[in-house]
Amino acid sequence: MEADISTQAVGLASSADFSLMSLFLRADIIVKSVILILIACSVYSWAVIIEKFRLFRKINQSTEEFETKFWNSKSAETFYNNLPANIQDPMALVFKDAMQSLLKRRSRSEINSRITTMLETGIEKQISKISKGFTFLATVGSTAPFIGLFGTVWGIMNSFQSIAISRNTSLAIVAPGIAEALFATALGLLAAIPAVIAYNKFNNDTIKYTQKLENFSKRFLTII
Repeated sequence: MEADISTQAVGLASSADFSLMSLFLRADIIVKSVILILIACSVYSWAVIIEKFRLFRKINQSTEEFETKFWNSKSAETFYNNLPANIQDPMALVFKDAMQSLLKRRSRSEINSRITTMLETGIEKQISKISKGFTFLATVGSTAPFIGLFGTVWGIMNSFQSIAISRNTSLAIVAPGIAEALFATALGLLAAIPAVIAYNKFNNDTIKYTQKLENFSKRFLTII
């Protein structure tokens, strides 16, 4: 009798399909929902990561070119008048907004009271644009493991229910449910780890770029 049960369990275990698609299809609606949420978070996270990687590479190059041209120009006003209308570099936009305010106010008192505020406001505006999407990365990095853990707990509960119904504790009965449950945890980690790494990197890059804008603003103020 025991030999027959063992043979049956081995047969079930060997015939069970543990591919990712099979694990997803065998899961119940709650675990499937968790898996789909984590996949969506992971896909969107990678979209944000790729977009921010390209953005920082672009603005670092364009800002370096802008600074070189600016400090080699004859005057700030002449350089401002020659700026392209569709320029997108954050430092150039900060300079452009400040110059527009500067040219409208010719008295020294108005310049002193407004130009510093315009530069600070411009920097905050550009950094806000650059930082768009960071909150999502931070949220995924902090919550995805717990979402996956919820799916795991739910899947294990289903496995225990299967054991209770079948009154069979063989590995062939327990293994599929546990595999489905652990699949949710794996997806949670797969979504969270890149998001955390990317958030830390891009946040550090943003801090460095903010310092670059602030240094430019201070040097710009000295020539006004």
